[in-house]
Amino acid sequence: MRAYLGLGLFFYFRRIHRIDLNNIPEDKPVLILPNHQNALLDALIIAVKGKRISYFLTRASAFHSPLIGKILKSYRMLPVYRIRDGIRTIKKNDEVFEACSELLNQRQSLVIFPEGNHNLKRTVRPLSKGFTRIIFDTLNKYPDLDVQLVPVGFNYKNPEGFVDEVSLHVGKPIKAKDYDSYERNEAVLKLKADIHQSMSKLTTHIPPHHYEDILTKLKAQEVDFLNPKLVNASISNNFKNEIFEKRPQNTILRQLFKGLLILNLWLPYLIWKMWIEPKIKEVEFVSTFRFTVVITLVPFYLLILIVLLTGVFGWFTATAYLLIVIILALIVVKY
Repeated sequence: MRAYLGLGLFFYFRRIHRIDLNNIPEDKPVLILPNHQNALLDALIIAVKGKRISYFLTRASAFHSPLIGKILKSYRMLPVYRIRDGIRTIKKNDEVFEACSELLNQRQSLVIFPEGNHNLKRTVRPLSKGFTRIIFDTLNKYPDLDVQLVPVGFNYKNPEGFVDEVSLHVGKPIKAKDYDSYERNEAVLKLKADIHQSMSKLTTHIPPHHYEDILTKLKAQEVDFLNPKLVNASISNNFKNEIFEKRPQNTILRQLFKGLLILNLWLPYLIWKMWIEPKIKEVEFVSTFRFTVVITLVPFYLLILIVLLTGVFGWFTATAYLLIVIILALIVVKY
């Protein structure tokens, strides 16, 4: 499944840049803490492109169906309950957090999105304290455990559109034991502040006040959102002394190849445009569902088409047609 999803990501993103991936320790218990912009794609990128195979804390609402719940758990996903799931369900987190402590004691890697929800806004939102409870409960039970906290920043170029590009910036690990000397409440506040500050350097962090005005100026300058250090420096300097290069794009030629690709994938494209996309209520899920179409409907449609072409014209024609579609897809996505 990891290999198949990797192939899907290859044909979905122009590039996936992984910056300082070696900051994730290989042989220590790790809690990976990314910002959360692009719904399920954030988790998939870490699962496929991350340095370690991790367990993921996922909102409990995804586990409502017993069958889906078993499938998700088989892929190392653990449910996290929130007040919106019902006040009575919060108690179930005790068992989940206990499981997290045991996994960390086994030197496993956990991924939790500390913002608590997803949003396409280019800013790091206030962090929930759920991840701090896991950390300090674990240290309380295993005081000598060297838990490493790794902040991560997702940076999408155009998260609502296709084709997109993303950079994954991994920060330097923070030792959880460094907060042992603080009283629990003080330690929680300080840890949240430190993680928030680290994440804000790893992704574009536009202050909430004047957000739209600042974003408009950044877009007007055609900044490279894949480079959060440069973008954040531009914001802090009030857009002075910063020059951003504009990359030339052959828009007409690209649109021509894109049109040819759509023509060859007309049925999945129509299903997406006419039936699936109009039903998506949250813009953050657009890319997730589009990616789902790419890895499900498109291969299924091509498989049926190849079988039919083989039966009518022979395997040579069918293979040639498949290669043409793949080449078109590579041109559209990669160039």
